[in-house]
Amino acid sequence: MSKIRLGIVGCGGMAASHAKGYLELSDRLIVTATCDLILERAQAAAIELGTAQAFERYQDLTDQVDAVLIALPHDLHFEVGMFFLNADKHVLMEKPMCNTEEECLELIRTADKLGKVLMTAYPVRFWPVVLKLKKLIDSKAYGDCFQMSIWTEQYTRYEEGHWALSADRLGGGQFFSHGCHYVDLLLWFLGNPVRGTHLGTNYGTSWMEKEGTSSVSIVFESGALGYHFGTWGARGTRLGWSLHAHCTEGMLEINLREGKLYAHTELNPEKADLNNDSKTEVLMEFESGKFTQFETMHFLDCILTGQKPVTDGLSSLQGLRVIWKLYEAEQNNTVADLRGLGFDSLT
Repeated sequence: MSKIRLGIVGCGGMAASHAKGYLELSDRLIVTATCDLILERAQAAAIELGTAQAFERYQDLTDQVDAVLIALPHDLHFEVGMFFLNADKHVLMEKPMCNTEEECLELIRTADKLGKVLMTAYPVRFWPVVLKLKKLIDSKAYGDCFQMSIWTEQYTRYEEGHWALSADRLGGGQFFSHGCHYVDLLLWFLGNPVRGTHLGTNYGTSWMEKEGTSSVSIVFESGALGYHFGTWGARGTRLGWSLHAHCTEGMLEINLREGKLYAHTELNPEKADLNNDSKTEVLMEFESGKFTQFETMHFLDCILTGQKPVTDGLSSLQGLRVIWKLYEAEQNNTVADLRGLGFDSLT
């Protein structure tokens, strides 16, 4: 089987996080081209990968690649994505897919018409520990999941003039740019959303035009609640990246910093003595990281077999629709109606 030839379009921080994973997939994949408006960045990435030519213009990649990772400013996703789909290339699009629904729909239709894979890069879906958690929750190994909370505490401060400081180019604020990962995850775990709220602020992250800190609460059809707290203004952290899933027979926890999946069980009824100790068991240990090689493996499988990506255009667009509805409700000081935002198909 011949290797898929991949081009990396945009060689900033996002692309760098993928590089280690590509090296681990060298039996199935070869990075043949890197591209960046700042040619030196493309050259540095090419040297790190050892297999690629560096380019300044993405239009020059078409003869070099079968597929591309697009890791550009969000407002460029549509233009560049359409170029490569129309050039008969498969596209792995860094999140979020596009800044508007119209752009997302046009990309999806074009990929479907041309028979190309269009996949959004939501790597958390493919982490082995997250897949393990999904299996435990779906099997009701610890009863029904009635609440899931995800925390992401980080310090992300862009230099003056950086594109991500612009709400128009970013597509919103921290919630749209980063929280889209976790809206996607909550929908995957908990099902169809019913209603929700978002509150955001740039207090503490004055460099952001829109929110740098946000809290999101969503009610799902099952009655379960989902919550995400995210900030780009953390100056210290205890939770870091953590996920808690409260089930009727225990609580499951992913602690990324410790590299462990825990089960906490046998908590006694509260009797006003503040004793909330529970039995703790380690279900899985893992090395921390971004684990982008797992989503890339799925992308390659989809190219080779024709299967639909689990983070395909329509599922990605449902998550973005939820975010846009939450933004709109926040602006109107109301609770968002999140019903009916999913897709069976575009027909």
